Amino acid sequence: MKIAILSRNTRLYSTQRLVEAARERNHVVRVLDPLRCYVRIAPGSMEIRYKGKALRDFDAVIPRIGTQSTFYGTAVLRQLEMMGVYTPNPSDAVLRARDKLRCLQILASHGLQMPVTVFGDNPDDTTDVLAMLGEPPHVIKLNEGSQGTGVVLAEKRSASQSVIEAFRGLYANFLVQEFIAEAKGSDLRCFVVGNKVVAAMQRDASPGEFRANLHRGGTAVKATLSPQEKKIAVRAAQALGLGIAGVDLLRSDRGPLLLEVNASPGLEGIEAASGVDVSGHIIKHLEQSVGG
Repeated sequence: MKIAILSRNTRLYSTQRLVEAARERNHVVRVLDPLRCYVRIAPGSMEIRYKGKALRDFDAVIPRIGTQSTFYGTAVLRQLEMMGVYTPNPSDAVLRARDKLRCLQILASHGLQMPVTVFGDNPDDTTDVLAMLGEPPHVIKLNEGSQGTGVVLAEKRSASQSVIEAFRGLYANFLVQEFIAEAKGSDLRCFVVGNKVVAAMQRDASPGEFRANLHRGGTAVKATLSPQEKKIAVRAAQALGLGIAGVDLLRSDRGPLLLEVNASPGLEGIEAASGVDVSGHIIKHLEQSVGG
């Protein structure tokens, strides 16, 4: 196969591992900076070029699109899709996952359990919005944050109101969730490829921190998932239309709760913690989906 990887940085661990895995299986692979791709759109004549040359004959594309380039990156991905290139994560699926609010609405409609979530726009409604959620602590999240950025824990109702007012002052979109205290600063990252979980790790927050993200100083160890946890992770990815996804779960007193779904999950932490060749699983999935 001829595989394209949409990535802004060839030196990133995840990008390098995907290139290595593809070449180990005798595929031709090329890393493309999506912001250097440009497009011609016309009826019956679509074209995409990269640094002065036409991009042709790709069998599959793996999107590694960062939050800062979501709009342009998904437009490039969509163009490749329309030209017949297979992708495990279509542009619309990436957009569904990238918008936390839209993502949770879709997952809730599929009956997947999650922390209670509220949102509201008008300042006059803040008191009632928080009443819908219940007593603090509350977790307040920017709608398009990543790697734990834009996530605040408010331990009192007055603190929740202050954070909400600050986010509104920045014209930021946000949502508010119940705090799952029994998770004790830990979560599960389930790496879904196709219709199964190929690797999982438990992430634990650093002392004094409630966010378990590795970019926030958290630590990770290999996790053993229950059948229910595996089922929820796969259902979440499928509900969004993702063939590759990092699904985050919390273990709560009422069972596994879905925290969020990442359409461009990093490989370094999960491969190190689990010892699984996740990159190889991704390339095998492309082979099974495209043929070859």
